[in-house]
Amino acid sequence: MQEKQKNFKQVLVKTGKALLNRMPVLFGTILLISLVNSLIPESFYSGIFSGNLLFDSFIGSAIGSISAGNPITSYVLGGELLKQGLSLIVVTAFLVAWVTVGLVQLPAEISFLGKKFAVLRNLTAFFLSVLVAITTVFLWGIL
Repeated sequence: MQEKQKNFKQVLVKTGKALLNRMPVLFGTILLISLVNSLIPESFYSGIFSGNLLFDSFIGSAIGSISAGNPITSYVLGGELLKQGLSLIVVTAFLVAWVTVGLVQLPAEISFLGKKFAVLRNLTAFFLSVLVAITTVFLWGIL
């Protein structure tokens, strides 16, 4: 039993040190996300979409990938974007990418998970955000 407690303490100390070493990257990422979100006004988004569902979903995903946000605020933002007249496909693509893809936080993700995994995960999430948006609008039309 003593051995397990000793090993647990060692693991706890090692994890704490690793987290402290990563704190500057995490803090910088949070500051950068806040800066990007405050510099781009919501009215910017409504002026750049053409009405083409596939093209608009790619644009929505691209902007969402750059903006980066969290799921809690996405509900409010999604409602506001819909009120401004954006289509459901654009809002869905934007929000899915906004929450799952993170170009702004990519350096932190590479630091934690490795370059190959982080890049592959972000690319996959980007293309899936387009697919989810198209599927959502299609299913919404059926229901």
